[in-house]
This record gives sequence, C-alpha cells and structure tokens, in this order.
Amino acid sequence: MATNKKIAKLKIKKNNIVVTVFLFLLITVCLIGLVLLSLVFFLKFAIDSNLYDEFDRVKSMISTYENAYLSVREARLTAFGSDFFITDSNGQLLFLHGKDTCDSKDGELYSDGEDSSESYKVYLDTESSVFLPGGGRLSLDYTEFFSTVRSQLRSGLTLEKFFTVGRSDIFEPSHIEMPIWISSAMSGGKELYVKSAISVDLNSLFTVIQVSGLMLLVCIVIFLILLIMAVRNAVAQRRLTKLFFTDTVTGSSNKSWFLIKGERKLRSFFSRKKNYAVFSVSVVRYLNYCICHSITDGEKLLCSVNGAIWRLINKQDFCVHYDSNDFAILTQVTDEEGMRDFARKLMETLSAAAPVKFQIGAFYVPVRVSESGRIIRRKNIDLEECFNNARTARETLALSDDSGIAFFDQKLIEDQKWENTVTEMQQRALENEEFAVYYQPKYDPRTDTLRGAEALIRWNSPEYGFLTPYRFIPIFEKNRFITEIDHYMISHAARDQKRWLDAGLKCVPVSVNVSRIHFAEADLAEQIRDLVDKEGTPRELIEIELTESAFFDDKSAMLRTISKLKEYGFDVSMDDFGSGYSSLNSLKDMPLDVLKLDAEFFRGENADERGRIIVSEAIKLAQSLHMKTVAEGVEVKEQVEFLAEQECDMIQGYYYAKPMPEEEFEERLGKQEQSQTQGTKPI
Repeated sequence: MATNKKIAKLKIKKNNIVVTVFLFLLITVCLIGLVLLSLVFFLKFAIDSNLYDEFDRVKSMISTYENAYLSVREARLTAFGSDFFITDSNGQLLFLHGKDTCDSKDGELYSDGEDSSESYKVYLDTESSVFLPGGGRLSLDYTEFFSTVRSQLRSGLTLEKFFTVGRSDIFEPSHIEMPIWISSAMSGGKELYVKSAISVDLNSLFTVIQVSGLMLLVCIVIFLILLIMAVRNAVAQRRLTKLFFTDTVTGSSNKSWFLIKGERKLRSFFSRKKNYAVFSVSVVRYLNYCICHSITDGEKLLCSVNGAIWRLINKQDFCVHYDSNDFAILTQVTDEEGMRDFARKLMETLSAAAPVKFQIGAFYVPVRVSESGRIIRRKNIDLEECFNNARTARETLALSDDSGIAFFDQKLIEDQKWENTVTEMQQRALENEEFAVYYQPKYDPRTDTLRGAEALIRWNSPEYGFLTPYRFIPIFEKNRFITEIDHYMISHAARDQKRWLDAGLKCVPVSVNVSRIHFAEADLAEQIRDLVDKEGTPRELIEIELTESAFFDDKSAMLRTISKLKEYGFDVSMDDFGSGYSSLNSLKDMPLDVLKLDAEFFRGENADERGRIIVSEAIKLAQSLHMKTVAEGVEVKEQVEFLAEQECDMIQGYYYAKPMPEEEFEERLGKQEQSQTQGTKPI
C-alpha cells in the first residue's frame, strides 16, 4: 500500500522543448545585439577620437591666424592644406580657400558647448552623406557607411586574406575618410569654417568584426549543440515517460498514469462542481481462463475488455488495466443513481464483449459542500484510496452473486473501521488474556455420557464487552493473527486439562481448532507437541480439529503434518464434513480419527428425508474407515434418537449443552464422575 502510494504520487518533470528553443533564440539575438553594440562602440570611439583631433587642428588654425600679421593671416591658414572660409559677425563671407561644400542650412551635426571661447560646431559636407543630418548629434548613416566599406574591399581578396586578422592589404585604401565641416568663433565676431575628415581604420574595424563574429559563431555552435542535446533528451524522456505510463498487456495507459492524471483531475478547480465515480472491474476466474486456454488468449481477453470499456466511456474519463485481472475506471456521473446506471450498463457491455463473468465495485465521489453551502475543491483526495474502496465493495461479492455489482456504502466503512480496531487491539488482548476459553460438551447419544468437548474462543473486551467469534475470527484469519490464537487456545486447553487432572477429575478429550493458515508451517506438529508437553498434559487428551476447507490446500504438507501429529499421540478430526466439495477424496487420502458431520445436514426442508439418508451413510462410511463420528448442531430429541439408532459416537449441540465457561464445564466433569461412581444416569 505504501509503495503504491509512492508510485501514485510520482511525477515526471517534462522538458519543454518550446521553452528551450525560445531561450536559444533569445540568447542568439542577445549575442547578435552585443556584437552590433561592440561594433557601434568601436565606431563611436574612433569617430570621437578623430573629431577631437580635428578640434585641436581648428584651434591651432585660429591661433595661427590671430597671431599672424594682417597681410599674411589667410596665407598662413592655407598652409594647413584644408578648405576653409571666414565669415563676419553677420555671416557674410570674408575669405574663401578651396571649395565651400559646408551644409550649414540643416543645422549643426554636433556641438560641444555654448558661450565658450573654444566651442565647436560640426556640419555636413554636401558631397558626402555618411553622417545623418540634424538632431544635434554626430550619427552615422550605417547603410552608406558599410556601402563605402564594401566598395573599398580589394577585388583580389582571397579567403585566406579574409580570415587573416590585421592584414593591411584587405582594403584599398586601408581607411575610410568621412568629410565634415567644423566651425569655431574667432576674435572680432568672426567664424572660421574648416573642412575636416574623420578617418576610420578599416583593418581595425574588420578585426573587431572578425573577433565578434568568431565569438558569435562559437556561441551559436555551443548553443546548437545544447539545443540538439536538449531535443534528444526531450525525445528520450518522452519515450521513457511513455514506457513508464504504458501497460505492457493492453498497450494503453497503466496504473501510475491513472493515479496521477486521475487524481489531478479530481483536484482541479474546474472539477469541483462535478460528481465522479470510481469503479473496480474484475474478470472472475481469470487464471482458470488462462489455464484452460493460454496466457496469450488471456491477454487478448484483457485487451478486448479494455477496448470495450474505452468505447463506453467519454474522452474525459479514465480507464486502465490496473493489475492482474483488475481494471480501474474514473468517470463523471450525475449522481448516485447515475453511478448505478453506469455500473449496470458497464456490466451489460462487458458481458457482451467477452465470454467470462465480471464483478464490479463502485465508489461515489460527490461534490464537497461546506456548512455554509460553498463548494469545496477536493485538494486532499486520494484516488488510490477511492479505488481501494471500490475494490473492497467488489470483494464482498460472492461468485454466485447474480448481479455482480456492489457499491461502497457506510456499512463497509464501519466494517473497515471495526477491522482496523480489532487489528489494533489484538496483541494487547492476547497479552492481557482477554480471550476466554469456552467448552461445548460432546455426549454419547446412546448413554448420555460426556465423551468429549470442543474448546471455543470468546473475547471479553474492556471497551466492547463480550464478543462472539464471528466478530473477530475472520479478521484474525485475514491478518494471520489466527496463528497466535491457535497457540493460545492449545496452551489454555492443555493447562485446563492438567489442572482438572490434578484435581482428580476424569478428563475427556478436548478438540481445538487449528487454522488452515497454520499448516503452511512445516514444523506445526512440533509446535503443538511442545505446547502440550509444556503444560504436562497427556497428548491423547488434546484433539486437533481441522476444517474441511483446509484440505483444499497443499495436501502433501497436510498429510505430513497429520502423520506427525498421530505419531506424537494426538487424534485428528475433520470439522464441517459435507460443507465442501472434496470431502470423500480427503477421507481417502488423510488418516483421520474423527469425522464431524456439518450441522446443515439437520436443517432445511429435506433434513428429515434426504438428510437422514446422507447422515446414515456418512456414519457407516466413517465406521468402515475406523473413524469416530460427531454430529454438530443437534437441537431436538428426534435427531438425537435417530443418531443413536445409527450408532453415532457423539453429539455436540444445544440439545445437551451450549458452550460454557471453563468453571461450568469443570463442574459438569465433576457431576459426570459423581454419577458414574453412584451408578446413576448423568445429567
């Protein structure tokens, strides 16, 4: 249960390939952006460095002009080798050297300050469009710039030269000149305009582009590798997930998928207003079907059942081959009656789909409503527990049940609670000896003499009072605590016998039931022997009683244990003879000493006719096999007289006595001995 719980809660985290691709593209775009920014930064740095150099040259020209004689001022400026012109304070041209291509009408491109003796302004050259006009900033027209760069690439450029960083023969010329005009104020309100040029080293620019490109290429290759690995991992994980959630028999989803997906469905916000039902569907006697046909045919049967269920339910419902011959279904229903209608329809569908019998258990999962009437989400619902409830309901069905459908109700809940309570109390009750041994006498119907007794268990619980065996024995058999009870009963019966012997009473054999579960232990005979010997009781006073159903198990192990018990001096009896299907076969194989006729022989409509015939023949059969006979459940005088006529050895029933505490049975032993001493008829 705990392992299933862990499996049910397991969640496999899926790699989302879409997210991976998106992140890859985003990182790639960011890298390209970084490359472009580095290129822009380089160009800005180169332009700014050249620009300030040109500012210094203009400053030198102004200084030269103002420090020269009036007659040679213009001549001194021409020595700088640049086109220039001078305007007065009204903007009128005073002197021009070279060609005036200054585009001052669109405003300056750049200004480094106002009201300063060393302020400079930059203007476009009308013959060049590398810079963008206006805006008060020196901004490149990158389209025109890189067009100029491409035009300056050498026509004989080879691949080797292209990838050789720092070679000076890649471009012709190796730098690009971008003409501009720079103006600065002179004394007397004059303005000097000088044609300048900003130079960019193309080989250095190309080196920056190469390095950035290589970095970008390496990053792209790395991320491509990571992307391929992510895709491969996603594909592999999807295959693994599919394998993990696939049933090997039907090829559809399995138990883990049902528990995870179904529980998520029940807990979702959108399902809180819907009623659901969980079904456990079982193929009855599936192993017998496989034995009669083949395992392959059995798997084909399960596949056809799975297909029939899927054709019946909606796409939003869940159905899986849960385990072995079990199927689990989670479906939406209108109400409890809708659940019952679906169960009946499911049974009809399955019966038509396969030539086998089915059993169905159902558990209702209603809408949860608070005391204030607000609908509550099923945040803590456990789908595995819901399915186990449906399975519990199904397991209450007998094979002979015609409907084959059972619904989990409050009684089953109470039964489960009681089972848990008994399981919790059982060890404490054993240690505190809350279990009491009762004895039901066995009488010879011909002489009314006490010939034996059966030890029966009762539970005197401090919390729940006096409990009869049917309240706890089935639970002990289910949780295997019955083996501890067997030891307890044998020890107490032997102890009582020893005490009565020591008191001078004439004891009779007492039979003690031993559960069929106990016969799985190879040393059972030795355990019984040691328990009886420990109390000092003669072994012939303890009779080991087995139910007829125990003979349906491992017969070879049963035969070995019975043989050992007889070897150790114990008598062995078969209880409830006639309640099963293989009694005669068991009599043939097992060396039994006592045969107990089932009480059902003396009940029912035909008890007086057919029952008498069967009982009579059974007694004769036992006598032929040198076995004693005990008739159980005898309650009326006519039955006693009939059994006496048939020479039945002993009668155990309410006609003579009910089960009684050990003190009362001890008193009856004393009366039996007293009557035998006085020669009177025992009471």
